[in-house]
Amino acid sequence: IRESATLTRDVLEQHFNDLKGTLKKLLDERLMSLLQEVDAIEQESIKPLDECQKLIEHGVSTADDLLREGESAVHGDVGQQNEKLCSFTKKALHIQLDSLPEVPSLVDVPCLSAQLDDCLLTILKNQIFRHGTVASCPPVQLEEFVEKPGGILVRWCKVDDDFIPQDYRLQYRKSTASHFEDVYVGLETEFIVLHIDPNVDYQFRVCARGDGRQEWSPWSVPQIGRTTLVPHEWTTGLEGYSLSSRRNIALRNDSQSCGVLYSKAPTYFCGQTLTFRQPDRRDSLGVCVEQQNGYDSLQRDKAVCISTNGAVFVNGKEMTNQLPAVTSGSTVTFDMEVVQLGPSSNEGGNFKLRVTISSNNREVVFDWVLDQCCVSLYFGCSFSYPGWKVLVF
Repeated sequence: IRESATLTRDVLEQHFNDLKGTLKKLLDERLMSLLQEVDAIEQESIKPLDECQKLIEHGVSTADDLLREGESAVHGDVGQQNEKLCSFTKKALHIQLDSLPEVPSLVDVPCLSAQLDDCLLTILKNQIFRHGTVASCPPVQLEEFVEKPGGILVRWCKVDDDFIPQDYRLQYRKSTASHFEDVYVGLETEFIVLHIDPNVDYQFRVCARGDGRQEWSPWSVPQIGRTTLVPHEWTTGLEGYSLSSRRNIALRNDSQSCGVLYSKAPTYFCGQTLTFRQPDRRDSLGVCVEQQNGYDSLQRDKAVCISTNGAVFVNGKEMTNQLPAVTSGSTVTFDMEVVQLGPSSNEGGNFKLRVTISSNNREVVFDWVLDQCCVSLYFGCSFSYPGWKVLVF
């Protein structure tokens, strides 16, 4: 409680400090804009009045000079009087003393003022008083972590009955990282997070967005998840296949070489779920007891597989039951559990696994009889044509 309360205080203080800074900046920018508008109106309006004033002052100054010259001619010596009066008369004829520039009336002269609406403060006050909420419990919480090879299946659930989710948002971070990153946004309530390092703690949190809302809910209580299972990897070096950097995606290239691509090690254990995802089509994939080079397909002894037409093969024999054809984007899953371990049976085997293969929302269930105890298996795929890409997890 204390930790979350301290974090909430820090978030609130940071948020409102940011709002203060942004609001002050916006107010300063608006004030500067209005002051510049006042300056522009003042300059534009005062210019013709200044010019009018200059013309009037010039006319008054000229008339004043002419008046002094006339007084000097009248009161001067008799010898210079005629000459001065003649000059005075010539100047007087060229000066229009009865002409003045047009002066605008007072009502036509701009008179600046500022109109400030006080309701802005009321609007801001109401918005600020409603801004932000403090929640004591988020509407969704993390529910379960399931270990996967090189990944973690994360499940979450809604804990607020009145909350109607529009979508969920899952984040995670490594124990040594400082920031969370988005890993899933959508309507599902579970997601497999891949590319997880084994035996390393990861922190997860989830939130939701209410129906018709833009903002996300508070985050759930962060929880630690980890996997102890090493990631599935394909064997490197087979000429007909190219692998991704993590070696969990196999791409059938255009090489003429044929053969089965196997896993690097028998990392699939009974009780786990093995999933193949195929963005493309053709051929087969499945699991086997051991690697057997020289075969072009998994349709052989000590192997179970599904072909792209949906046929299921057990120890090289096709079953009567058939799954839908595998198409681009299909997901194929294998689940197995030990159902018998004891003396040899009539079928000649003393070890039996119950196998469930699912594809396109359908599944087949059968018993796979082996003549040896086997709790870890290889997985493999075989493709005859280029363009295949398979992700395993």
